[in-house]
Amino acid sequence: MAREDYLFTGPDWFSVDRHQRQQMAAEIDKVDADRLLNTSVEDLASYFAEKFKIAVPVLDTENLVVDQREKQIDVSRDSMRMIRDRSRPFYITGTEIEIEVPFSGEAEAFKIQPNPYTLSPPLASVRGTTLAFSIAGTNLDADGVRTQIDRTVSAIQSYLDNLRVNVAGLNEQLPGEARAAIEARRTKLLANRNMVATLGFKMKERPNASKTFVTTEVRRKISPVMPMASSAPFKPEPALATADYEHILGVMQNMTQVMELSPSAFHDVDEEALRSHFLVQLNGHYQGQATGETFNYEGKTDILIRSEGKNIFIAECKFWSGPKMLTETIDQLLGYSSWRDTKTAVVLFNRNRDFSKVLSAIPETMRSHAQYKRDLPGATETTFRYQFANRDDRNRELFLTVLAFDVPTPRQQ
Repeated sequence: MAREDYLFTGPDWFSVDRHQRQQMAAEIDKVDADRLLNTSVEDLASYFAEKFKIAVPVLDTENLVVDQREKQIDVSRDSMRMIRDRSRPFYITGTEIEIEVPFSGEAEAFKIQPNPYTLSPPLASVRGTTLAFSIAGTNLDADGVRTQIDRTVSAIQSYLDNLRVNVAGLNEQLPGEARAAIEARRTKLLANRNMVATLGFKMKERPNASKTFVTTEVRRKISPVMPMASSAPFKPEPALATADYEHILGVMQNMTQVMELSPSAFHDVDEEALRSHFLVQLNGHYQGQATGETFNYEGKTDILIRSEGKNIFIAECKFWSGPKMLTETIDQLLGYSSWRDTKTAVVLFNRNRDFSKVLSAIPETMRSHAQYKRDLPGATETTFRYQFANRDDRNRELFLTVLAFDVPTPRQQ
């Protein structure tokens, strides 16, 4: 059996907390500049947060096992025994019970001194994913052994519970800190590049510059994987401002409200006619930049807004006919999308169907798509916000909003 030692007597929690945050910031600063600029901020933040978070061990007491063996026990200091010379060891045959408790999580966490802690930490040894301790004596009985096992396990659990409270704050804050550090470095890098670009001279290529980023080993069972990204020089591309994106969506929502309030006027309107109504409204706000049936990349889309020769907004208008239709529409949008940070929308019209059922089917359909990355804030009962990946490069992300509207059918006269 490995030598038992006191658990939770290593670095104190405050030192560990500070170390994790500082190390994460230092590693973000070491990422190759082009790699960082070409990688999704959210994916990179998730990677670093996962790498530096701490997984507090969870004891699997249901699978606790015990073993028994004979052991020579020194009883020279036992005051109850008649031993003439107590200056030398005096051994008799006794019993040793070895207890093993499986656990999940990081073994290194058993070294951390949580806050609060006691002056009598438990004794045990860590063997891979098993915690072991022993009970020895010359006159053991089942009740006494069980009491000692429960006492030791309870003490370990108490320390782990305190550590779990400490760790919760760190793990919760790491994604935000990583995101802020990445954004700050991106801003600085882009500012420096824009400044150099205005000088009008060629950039000197660094022949020894690192083209890839190699992560250090993480002491956990499953290490996070650095998001794949090109190390080619980052080239900024035109993007639609968030405020403009929200305004465009607002214009489209206002148009659909007109349809909802005047169902008879749109009773026989097909998708092409609906698109035309939207284009009229959008061109009124964007000086004719919105066009219909415009070819882009692999096909044609319903509504498209271009800026400086780049497509920055795409929308598809569809009558709801089921989840399969929605999946095909997403594929259609992804087929048109060949740029970074694009804003897209799917406008779904529901006619003569259970609208509540339609609304409940949308999130499941979106999240099951292969290019789905995450939900975004701002969703409502009939508006759904997501971030999707370009099908050819997961670091090229697009914003996808689904607007669902119930277009009532007029009553028959």
